[in-house]
Amino acid sequence: LPGDTDPSSSGGLVDLNTATLAELETLPGIGPVLAQRILDFRESNGGFTAVEQLREVSGIGPTVYEDIVDLVTV
Repeated sequence: LPGDTDPSSSGGLVDLNTATLAELETLPGIGPVLAQRILDFRESNGGFTAVEQLREVSGIGPTVYEDIVDLVTV
């Protein structure tokens, strides 16, 4: 249905390099604390070059990573 998709995301995927805190929080298992850690990691490292770098973010374990890996892009 129209209006069901987020117009700011491309193809329904959340871009780790452009996503806002609110957009990151829409991902399963990602609350405000983890969303902020993702933003901090992005800022500290000059952005994400690979989705796999999410594994380096404190608090994102194997389960959360597997839940969101197909929902994000760089």
